[in-house]
Amino acid sequence: MKRIIDAEAAAGLMESLTVLVVQAGEAILAVNRAAMRVDGKQDGSPVTEADLAADRIIADGLAELAGDVPTLSEERTQLASPPFRDSFFLIDPLDGTKEFVAGRDEFTVNLALVTRGVPLLGIVSAPALGLLWRGIVGRGAERVTFDGAVIGAAEPIHTRKLPGQGEPWVAAVSRSHGDKKSEAFIDARPNAVRRTVGSAVKFGRIAEGTADIYPRFGPTSEWDVGAGCAVVTAAGGRVTDGKGRELRFGERGDTGFIISEFIAWGDAQAVRLY
Repeated sequence: MKRIIDAEAAAGLMESLTVLVVQAGEAILAVNRAAMRVDGKQDGSPVTEADLAADRIIADGLAELAGDVPTLSEERTQLASPPFRDSFFLIDPLDGTKEFVAGRDEFTVNLALVTRGVPLLGIVSAPALGLLWRGIVGRGAERVTFDGAVIGAAEPIHTRKLPGQGEPWVAAVSRSHGDKKSEAFIDARPNAVRRTVGSAVKFGRIAEGTADIYPRFGPTSEWDVGAGCAVVTAAGGRVTDGKGRELRFGERGDTGFIISEFIAWGDAQAVRLY
C-alpha cells in the first residue's frame, strides 16, 4: 500500500530527517578533497566519493525512518519507478559538486518530501557553513546552526516583501550556471543587485529574506530544486515556472526529471506582477 504523508506527519519526521542530513554533511566534510577521485556522469556533471558517501547515509537512514516511502536520489535514478503519485523523498546528497571540488564552501545536502507532486517538507543543509534551512509548507520555516553533530536552536525565518520604489532587488545568481534569459529577467527588475551564491544556498537566502529572487531559465534537475522549493514556500515565498505556474515533481521520469525553468520569489505577491 502506498503512503501519503501530510503536514502533521511530516512535522513528526522533521527532527530525525534533520539529524540524517547533518550526518550526511559530516560524511562529505570527512572526505579529503585534495586526494579524492572525481568521475564524470553521462550528462558531464561530476560525482565524487563524497556524493556517494552522503547518499549511502541518507538511503540507510530513510529505510529505517520511513521504509515504505519511495526515494528518488540523484545517485540512484536507475532505481526510480515513476510516476510518484503519492509521497516520496527527493534527494540530492551533494548539490554543488563543482563548488565542492573547487574547494569552496557553498555546497549543500538537499532533502525534500514530496506529496502528490508538490514539495511539502524541505531541508537544505550547507555543511561547511554550519547552516541549514528547513520548512514545512503551511507550518513555517527555520534556520538552524550546527557544529559537527551538535545541532543548535532553530530560528524562525520569513521571506521579505517586494522592494519598494527606488529600492534595489537582490538577485541570487549562480557562480557556474548562467543564461541570457535569466540575465534579462534580472535586468528588468528595478536597480537589481546580483549576489553570487553557490548551490541551493540561494534558496536559503531567499527564505531568510536576504535575497528577493532567484531565476533559472535553463534546465536543472528536480533534486536540485525540490527541497529549496519547500523551504521558500514554507517561508512565505513561491517557486514557479517562467509563466507563474506551480512546479510539479516526480511525475515525468521520461524527461530525466528535468525542470526546464523556474523562478524563486521571496514575495509571493510578486508573481502576479510579473
